[in-house]
Amino acid sequence: MSLLRIRCHLLEEPLSCQWIWIGDDGLPLTGEGQIADLPKNASSVQLIIPAAQVLLTRARLPDAARRQTGSVLAFAVEEEMLREPDANQVSWIGSAGDEGILAAVDKKGLTECLDALQAAAIPVDEIYCETLLLPWTPGEWSFAWDGQEGFVRTGEFEGGATDCGDDASPPLSLHLMLEDAERHGARPASIVLYTVEPEGAMTFEGSAGGTMKNPAAAPDIEAWQRVLSIPVYIAGTWDWRRAPQSSISLLQERKRWPFFSGLFSRLRPAVWIGAAALVIHSLAVAADWALLANEERTLHQQMETRFRTIFPAAVAVVDPALQMRRKLAEARHAAGVPDTADFLPMIKTVGPELNELAPGSLRAVSYDSGRITLELAAEEGLANRIAAQLRENDLSVDINPAPADAGGGVIVLVVRTP
Repeated sequence: MSLLRIRCHLLEEPLSCQWIWIGDDGLPLTGEGQIADLPKNASSVQLIIPAAQVLLTRARLPDAARRQTGSVLAFAVEEEMLREPDANQVSWIGSAGDEGILAAVDKKGLTECLDALQAAAIPVDEIYCETLLLPWTPGEWSFAWDGQEGFVRTGEFEGGATDCGDDASPPLSLHLMLEDAERHGARPASIVLYTVEPEGAMTFEGSAGGTMKNPAAAPDIEAWQRVLSIPVYIAGTWDWRRAPQSSISLLQERKRWPFFSGLFSRLRPAVWIGAAALVIHSLAVAADWALLANEERTLHQQMETRFRTIFPAAVAVVDPALQMRRKLAEARHAAGVPDTADFLPMIKTVGPELNELAPGSLRAVSYDSGRITLELAAEEGLANRIAAQLRENDLSVDINPAPADAGGGVIVLVVRTP
């Protein structure tokens, strides 16, 4: 998976940046210039903001304000930023005790940078602070030094840029940070120093085909230790281009797991195919529903026509099937022939299915207009079996609650002709 890592100064006009491209083969290619000239089509794109352009600070926050960005958190750093809250993009990135750690950057500069990258068809997946890319071990501070100035990482989520120093004198801000940490009982046991190449240093060809820069010379460690009153160790060189990927993203809402980086673009053909299939399926369902509705109307019209042909004196035809059954019953009764909805034919069908009942279980039988009501003193399972057997004989059966005066254990079956 290819990676494009970009280090961009937000406040420069026009925007320029340094970058490194690591291809699928693992070989790096580095460069610097305008955003429009950056390599395209990387699987993952990371934006690195210089340490001097990110303020990492503590603030006491209500639980509801955490994991938010925008004006709510911007007010928490208003005094430290000395500018209008709307001018800052502030994010909650972690906790230290009962305090939250906030990261604040210039909103206008960040927006312009992201817009420029978007216009160049380079969507950013992650946004990191250079400070939090430094290696860090609990109990120690990590300090990056370019020969004149640098930045320090004091905790998992904390750190900041320092002012200038020289070979014999460490930055004054670093000395003041140590004094403040001592007052709060958080003074480190030592400082691990990394040398980095200063911006604009002379470049030379790297072994992988890219360009590298001359790292800064290490300062006088003994002089620094005397001024700072703390052990200082040189840990070698450090380069943001090759720093391990951090899990601390400045903008939480833009954070994505590497697995999902570029996932939508890879799945776009499948999404279009799925959408097309869904549309076709919806059209087919709608067409089938319309066809069935048309068939229902046709059948109803045919039944109504047949009914009016047989009974031309009918005034209104609402339900031709029901009205036909009623006319048929009237014709049978007029001819002295029993109808299937009469009591005797129905009880003849119902009676044999009640053989499983114990003697005395049939509490009451009533008949009214093609409906027989049975009150059974039986278990629910037996009543359900009787209902199923009656339905097999083309009868409609409902199981109703027993009346209040019937006592417990009574089940009511209502049997009708279809």
